[in-house]
Amino acid sequence: MKNQVQLITYVDRLTAGGFADLKALVDGPLKGVIGGVHPLPFFDPIDGADAGFDPADHTLVDPRLGDWNDVRALSASVEIMADMIVNHVSADSPSFKDYLEKGEASEFADMFLTFGKVFPNGATEQDLLAIYRPRPGFPFNKMTFGDGSKRLIWTTFTPKQIDIDVFSRHGAAYLDAILARFKEGGVTAIRLDAAGYAVKKPGTSSFMIPETYAFLGELADKARALGMEVLVEIHSYYRDQIEIAKKVDRVYDFALPPLVLHSLFTGEAGPLAEWLKISPRNAITVLDTHDGIGVIDVGAATDGRPGLLAPAALDALVETMHDRSGGESRQATGAAASNLDLYQVNCTYYDALGKRDNEYLIARALQFFAPGIPQVYYIGLLGGVNDMELLHRTKVGRDINRHYYTPQEVTAALDKPVVGKLFDLARFRNSHPAFEGDFALEQPSASRLVLSWTKGGERASLDVDFKSMTATIAHQGTGGDGQFAVG
Repeated sequence: MKNQVQLITYVDRLTAGGFADLKALVDGPLKGVIGGVHPLPFFDPIDGADAGFDPADHTLVDPRLGDWNDVRALSASVEIMADMIVNHVSADSPSFKDYLEKGEASEFADMFLTFGKVFPNGATEQDLLAIYRPRPGFPFNKMTFGDGSKRLIWTTFTPKQIDIDVFSRHGAAYLDAILARFKEGGVTAIRLDAAGYAVKKPGTSSFMIPETYAFLGELADKARALGMEVLVEIHSYYRDQIEIAKKVDRVYDFALPPLVLHSLFTGEAGPLAEWLKISPRNAITVLDTHDGIGVIDVGAATDGRPGLLAPAALDALVETMHDRSGGESRQATGAAASNLDLYQVNCTYYDALGKRDNEYLIARALQFFAPGIPQVYYIGLLGGVNDMELLHRTKVGRDINRHYYTPQEVTAALDKPVVGKLFDLARFRNSHPAFEGDFALEQPSASRLVLSWTKGGERASLDVDFKSMTATIAHQGTGGDGQFAVG
């Protein structure tokens, strides 16, 4: 993957169109700003129960966005990452509909997970309580088959997202078909979505168990054989994330977003500094995503191991986000929203900072200087704010941060001073040779950090003082020496 700022976006929500419109943006106002694009699920359909993360046909581009020729055309301009949703398919997929209609007589009967298939001898109370859950409740839904019989189907996320048996003949063939289509479509990297839940085993948490690691390793080998790099998306305890990073090409740095907020809110640089010393170097760094702002990644482990932030500091972080957003994030998070995610606050990053341009640009500078390859969500790239109208209409918490832009809104956003300065930061990050070198971190005081990159005579450094809320970038090398203020 190119070591430049990456864009992650819904195609239609950024462009109000399809892949051809996204290519026009990439070749136009975003030229030099981004080095790659991760179009969020663009498969048929893009407007299912979970904004494309429940594909009925994972190998078909939603016709409203274009086709695979349009995807290949975009790949001529920038590298493309695509989601490979390994855990589930849509309840509206032809294969699951056939299974519901015919039951065990369906050719796809082996593809789906029932309660009985995972627990053939039944399950104890402890078996059920051991299952790791991203949301409250058990991961099963009662469904009625064509003959009137009822069975419990494994549904990790929603009743419209049906978990597959990745070891079954049809499940394995399904995943292989997706990889082959991606290769043909010009995709050079894949993100394994919900991968931590893909393997179920009685008596375990069924989340990132040894069998999961083995499965992901085999799947990654298949992808690499086709020339595709593999990113694994997992929210977990920070030390577990470090271990996972040793086994895959890339992981997300989900600890960075809350730790940056903590430093900006409190003036305390210590927890962020401790993380940057040990964070995976093969990370994709983020501040905002299509989901919320994760907090589980800096909290304590379920077995009691301490987190990067103490419980009181974590509570204060969440409350400050709610306060800075004027209470809007509270309306989109937890019991207030229909998606009761246990590990995130739903809010744009810009709103979480109270729309303070200086702090927002400091946050982005920290992201761009942190070890890894930075990825920016389309809302964040345009300095977007909470979409309360969409939230109230859909009553889905994550929609607060999933605005549908019109072309006029994109044009207006591109003219915002904070966006112009963010683009300048991105161009600097993309072009300075020092970022291909070695990372170093200094903490001159309790409220100050210096992040630097060096390659031969090339050097770039970011000096942030969280007490005075100032940041300066200095650079030396063949392109000339200089420095400039962030914000």
